[in-house]
Amino acid sequence: MDQPVRVRFAPSPTGPFHIGGARSALFNWLIARQTGGKLILRIEDTDLERSSKESEENIKDALRWLGLNWDEGIDAGGDYGPYRQTERLDIYRKYTTELLATGKAYHCYCSEEELEAERRELTEKGETPRYLGKCRHLSAAEKEALCAQGRRPVVRFRVPEGEAIVFQDLVRGKVVFESDGIGDFVIVKSDGIPVYNYAVVIDDATMHISHVIRGEEHLSNTPRQLLLYKALGFTPPQFAHISLILGKDRTKMSKRHGSTAVEQYKNKGYLSAGLINFLALLGWSPADEREFFTLDELVRQFSLERVAKNPAIFDVDKLNFINGHYLKQLSVRDLTDLAVPHLVAAGYLTGQEAKDNRGWLELVVDAVREYISYAAEITEHVDVFFNDQPELENEEVREILQAEEIPLVMETFKEKIKAAAELDVPSVKAILKGLTKELKVGGKKVYMPIRIALTGKAHGPELDCLIAILGKERTINRIDATLTKI
Repeated sequence: MDQPVRVRFAPSPTGPFHIGGARSALFNWLIARQTGGKLILRIEDTDLERSSKESEENIKDALRWLGLNWDEGIDAGGDYGPYRQTERLDIYRKYTTELLATGKAYHCYCSEEELEAERRELTEKGETPRYLGKCRHLSAAEKEALCAQGRRPVVRFRVPEGEAIVFQDLVRGKVVFESDGIGDFVIVKSDGIPVYNYAVVIDDATMHISHVIRGEEHLSNTPRQLLLYKALGFTPPQFAHISLILGKDRTKMSKRHGSTAVEQYKNKGYLSAGLINFLALLGWSPADEREFFTLDELVRQFSLERVAKNPAIFDVDKLNFINGHYLKQLSVRDLTDLAVPHLVAAGYLTGQEAKDNRGWLELVVDAVREYISYAAEITEHVDVFFNDQPELENEEVREILQAEEIPLVMETFKEKIKAAAELDVPSVKAILKGLTKELKVGGKKVYMPIRIALTGKAHGPELDCLIAILGKERTINRIDATLTKI
């Protein structure tokens, strides 16, 4: 890479920050860090109706949470701003004037109805819908007459005929488009706002972007952009189009496949490290069989050569597996901090109760940490610690509590619990082990009934942890309450 590497991430602030955008941002960030280059954050807000400041802040907050800091652009400044497209209109206007003056662009007065009729006619003939150049050669008098009708023109780029547009994609190899299938396209709307394909070329060129790394959905935009680079006298960047992200049913990623916004994963208690690791593996494969990578390790190993052309499959089970790996590495203290908002939201305790009972709460979190993949999932596993009136989950567990040895097992167990000097995990283990010896019964006839009496369920957290956390009084009261129902 001869010139300094300058990559950009240029989202449109029209909604919550999408997972696909986060992956594009990550790949650009990795290339910038790997090469000692720069990542520029630019906001493409020319969609005036849908763009919002709230969405822009959402994007920036998500990038910061993911650890994808940028070197230049919005909030960071730099030598090639402004970095928000609506603040660059004078720059676009200058280049539009040049294109019009040299005949490389022209004003088009066609109405939407006329354009629709043209598209319909081409479609019926089995041809690619495109603009056929009706306004290409209007005289000054014809333009004046159309203006007099109140028509506000757009600016169209004059596409050269019979030209092959060839470029070497860093992911897909040689790509060829024919100019005759494109048609003269709009570069400036009637309200003076540039369209995406036009603004992005001027932005990338004037900001000296060396590599454009973006989603495959932009591949069809590339021939138009290359024609504009040539017409404007700019050197085009290198392009790399990364694969689409599909759901497990191999259709385009959407809400039916689960959460699609980065913010949703953050709010569910996923870790940025887990999400970053997962996103890196969406379309990129490491040289070995490893699955877990820190950001620093990704910087060392990532390469566009190992980015696949085939679609990446968004598998939430794989995400949960990866995130669970990082969750298990957290200290109990940090995991509890993550869990508290979800426990409060689920109504298990108030924020004040969480503070007042912090030590006990950390024991609860530690007891179930092996079962959770993200923090919000903890609410599915802690009911046994909070609900002192558990319901028996089915008839099978009810029958277990109706065995003839149950009264003796339960009474002996309660006596030992009452007599214990303290009730921690080692002492509970000793009590349970001593119980099987004293009553001369198998562990299954002791452990399972006690668990069911305490929780109503046949499975759950380790029994010795559960009892130690519940304490003497709650353990005894629960057993009495459950047996009363039998």
